[in-house]
Amino acid sequence: MTTDRERAELVVAGLAAAYPEAVCELDYRTPWELLVATVLSAQCTDQRVNQVTPDLFSRWPGPAELADSPQEELETVIRATGLHRSKAANLRRAARRIALEHRGEVPADLEALISLPGVGRKTAKVVLGEAFGLAAGVAVDTHVRRLANRLGLSSADDPERVAADLEAVVPRHEWVDLSKRLVLHGRRVCGARRPACGTCVLASVCDRIGVAEAPASSPIRPRIV
Repeated sequence: MTTDRERAELVVAGLAAAYPEAVCELDYRTPWELLVATVLSAQCTDQRVNQVTPDLFSRWPGPAELADSPQEELETVIRATGLHRSKAANLRRAARRIALEHRGEVPADLEALISLPGVGRKTAKVVLGEAFGLAAGVAVDTHVRRLANRLGLSSADDPERVAADLEAVVPRHEWVDLSKRLVLHGRRVCGARRPACGTCVLASVCDRIGVAEAPASSPIRPRIV
């Protein structure tokens, strides 16, 4: 019988083969831009965020500039990302804190990041892993949670419990890439409503929990784009 750790090893290997270049699909140039983009990505697609951020960073390049931005003007710029009022308020407050308390630099520290308005543990882990190369934990979004449940690696619904379950069976040096690869796999193959089980590299190790029907065809490697 396969243990959770052995299953996790197979999942990590399968995803690494399918997505050798694990990339964040948010466009950014600095830790600050990644932080802003990740905050904006809540309940919004990365593609939509990438359409909004060029104008945002052109108007307000850094924390000091965004801290002084007019609330209504910022709301207008980010409206397409949804939840624009609360996102604008949180970004302005976070920018002010970074400008005043961290000399305008995004802190490379988990606790310091999650103390910022609008920055949860998932966002903090993304920023630390992607911008600073620090494995602070597995960043769990809706895709990661769904796949962890389907694969039988976690039965939890709370993102931090899912993260803890994954972190317990996956080596720390794989945490950052695992998060990104699970997101990519969730978007391209293992969709919420119609997972393409017949073309999934993880079909042989997946419990398919919550999947009503799964095609019986042999798994093949998905096309990487």
